Amino acid sequence: MSHPENPSATKSPLRLLITVILAFLIPIAIIIVMTNVLSPVIRSGAEPDPYAVEQIASRIQPVAGFKLVDADAPVSYKTGQQVFESTCSACHGSGVAGAPKFGDAGDWGSYIQQGFDSLLKNAIDGIGAMPPRGGNAALSDFEVARAVVYMANASGADFPEPAEPGEAGAAPESAAADTAPAPASDTPAAEAPAAEAAAPADAGAAETVAAADTAAKPASEMSVGEKLYQQICITCHDTGLAGAPKFGDRQAWAPYIETGLDTMLKNAISGVGAMPPRGGSQATDDELKAAIEYIIAAAQ
Repeated sequence: MSHPENPSATKSPLRLLITVILAFLIPIAIIIVMTNVLSPVIRSGAEPDPYAVEQIASRIQPVAGFKLVDADAPVSYKTGQQVFESTCSACHGSGVAGAPKFGDAGDWGSYIQQGFDSLLKNAIDGIGAMPPRGGNAALSDFEVARAVVYMANASGADFPEPAEPGEAGAAPESAAADTAPAPASDTPAAEAPAAEAAAPADAGAAETVAAADTAAKPASEMSVGEKLYQQICITCHDTGLAGAPKFGDRQAWAPYIETGLDTMLKNAISGVGAMPPRGGSQATDDELKAAIEYIIAAAQ
């Protein structure tokens, strides 16, 4: 007697095959899903990618930088070394245009003999190729005096450190107040560095001149490039010192502009010709680039 064929028996191999396939696929799918869900949590415990952090920081930084200043906070003055590095070293670091070279007793000997008063007066007022305050109008008389003492003492002098304004008995301009400064006409063209601080008699007038120079455009309204130019680059490029192309002179700047911004930045960073690296300052690459762009814009 024949038995009818069991339909379920014929399908069992197919079902077994499907079951086996699903047994592999389902766990794999679960693993993939769990990996995608948990990977951010796992990565959060790892070291951050420095390049990614830097890129994020650059994207979220404010367009304009600002600094909260306490109006009642004590005035902070730059040291003589800081003024030298940021302003005076552009010329005195290498002896550009006959400027007495920092640390060279032979170069500084005749200037030191004229006395601190004469050095300070010429540093504040400017002399020969050196602009007033070394081209940095933001420097106070006291800061200029500090720089004069720092450079002169490093080159053989023994001038006392100027007393801060407001200190009892302070005489910023000179340790010997009764000594009259030498006439500017008797002093060589490449006089002392852009130093800081003056005697009470000249302080008011000197500060008034500095204020007038900067009143036209407050520093808060200047771009980064313009600020750096006014603080550092102006020393040589405003007058064409040592063959430096003068600011705004299209013809003088044309050959440099043709080389491209990258080449100009590279030369500014490493120094070229009489110009020391970074113009003798501690400016960053971005600040130097901004200053170059500012100069290029003025020469086009």
